[in-house]
Amino acid sequence: MIKERLAALRKQMKELSMDAYYIPTADFHESEYVCEYFTCRKYMSGFTGSAGVMVVTMDHAGLWTDGRYFIQAENQLKDTTVTLYRMGQEGVPTVTEFLQGVLQEGMCLGFDGRVVNSLYANQLKEALPGVNFAITDDVVGKIWTDRPGLPDGEVYILEEKWSGESCASKLNRVREEMKNRQAEYHVLTTLDDICWVLNVRGTDSVASPVVLSYALIGMDTMTWYVNEKKVPASVREALAKDGVEIRPYNDIYEDMKTITETVLYDPKKVNYALSALIKNSVCADNPEVLMKAIKNETEIANLRQCHIMDGVAVTKFIYWLKHEIQKREITEWEAAEKLSWFRAQNENCFGGSFGTIGAYNANAAMMHYSPSKDKPVYMKNSGMYLVDSGGQYWQGSTDITRTILLGDICDLWKDHYTRVVRGMIGISKAQFLYGCRGLNLDILARGPVWDIDIDYQCGTGHGVGYLLNIHEAPNGFRWRIVPERNDSCVMEAGMVTTIEPGVYIENSHGIRVENEVVCEKRGKNEYGQFMGFETLTVCPIDLDAILPEEMTKSERKWLNDYHAYVYKTLLPFMNEEEATWLQTATRSI
Repeated sequence: MIKERLAALRKQMKELSMDAYYIPTADFHESEYVCEYFTCRKYMSGFTGSAGVMVVTMDHAGLWTDGRYFIQAENQLKDTTVTLYRMGQEGVPTVTEFLQGVLQEGMCLGFDGRVVNSLYANQLKEALPGVNFAITDDVVGKIWTDRPGLPDGEVYILEEKWSGESCASKLNRVREEMKNRQAEYHVLTTLDDICWVLNVRGTDSVASPVVLSYALIGMDTMTWYVNEKKVPASVREALAKDGVEIRPYNDIYEDMKTITETVLYDPKKVNYALSALIKNSVCADNPEVLMKAIKNETEIANLRQCHIMDGVAVTKFIYWLKHEIQKREITEWEAAEKLSWFRAQNENCFGGSFGTIGAYNANAAMMHYSPSKDKPVYMKNSGMYLVDSGGQYWQGSTDITRTILLGDICDLWKDHYTRVVRGMIGISKAQFLYGCRGLNLDILARGPVWDIDIDYQCGTGHGVGYLLNIHEAPNGFRWRIVPERNDSCVMEAGMVTTIEPGVYIENSHGIRVENEVVCEKRGKNEYGQFMGFETLTVCPIDLDAILPEEMTKSERKWLNDYHAYVYKTLLPFMNEEEATWLQTATRSI
């Protein structure tokens, strides 16, 4: 099937005089998770991971993806004629380097200018002098005859008791930043930033409650470009009070042509087709990014409650799995569905915050593995099950990973598990001076696995949105700067970040343990402002796989204190059998 699609694409490329066609994993808004309408790269390659780029020439097709997906991509690209390029590996060309090698002066590179951001498009133009660019054709759309339509879910308001700040207040803050940048307008295309400003949410993404839309903020006005049929009268009325006008989704392209004043926009986020219409500009990060990342007191208080609710669901699931696996075999898919069921018992839960990663033994070595209903993998009462999942609640978004012991494992796996837990604890209990970034703290998590010449080829943690994207800039933990990630900012009080070190051994096993923390101020003295983290996640860490003798005294104390809090907090929500088990699961070591 992939071979036939590639042949059809090349036929279209030949008719359009294109020598190469660039297909990112992107929508018009630079979203991380895209709806089915925008899954052109998946359609053309067969690779289902959430990150990757494809380039098709007349005699070659390549797919670039990062270390989270190497194993998955290798399996899914078999027999497709698509070559896997492992990003960041020695000797592997970048997409740009590849294009430099195959495109000569006078040749043509094509892409849909609405799904490539302005910054990268201009970088390509600089890197490929003499190469012609064709940016108006969605060539994949010409051959994708059964392409799904754009989503049309209804929009709803996030009340101030959940958001902690009104739309009017947020607009005032944004406009102050516009003044500082000497801009009369600010164009927004990132869906989570738009939803944050407006205090609205929707259902246009698989996991993030966002709304496909654009926004144009002026000093006294704001225009929201959205499918008007999705916006109920009550939402229209609420937004109108804050001076928000609603116009059709695609009208922004025509409206932008009429604006001569200075426009503030982020070239990393605004697509090339739209940015090309801006006559005068100031380029900078969207001010909403930092504002959104620093959670207010209401959001933090809500998040504490959110993680208790989520912890109840995940803890009940762990109890169920550990006991049920002693009676029968369970598929990865069934386990993931059962976890979703436990979350759904809470009326505040809207569903998952991303697709559940539920992987048994060797499958867990694939960081973003997805269990299959059609190709079931049966788990037994031996080995380990890694489950990375999250929920969307009125009180916020959650992301948690637990690696659960199902039966006997060897000492090597226990050693790896213990090192992962030690790494998670390392950052959790850190105290540091204000000004530190995730780059400064990453070694605390990565050190225990680096000590045995192992690495996990991804970041240690990412920022988390509030009833928004589960991956949120600009905070994170990583040992080196990866510019496209935008996760290396100074840690500010109120930022919520995951801590999720791991070990991934191909064809053997995978281990990850993940908690969420919120940054907070500690003591201040002549040395400066000290900072630390409050742990938000409330769920047992499997002690049956731990080697206590390999942990330091302070690590054991942190884990014992954490488990004492988990037991006290979750006990009222457990039935008698669960409570008895929870007491053992949170015992002191």
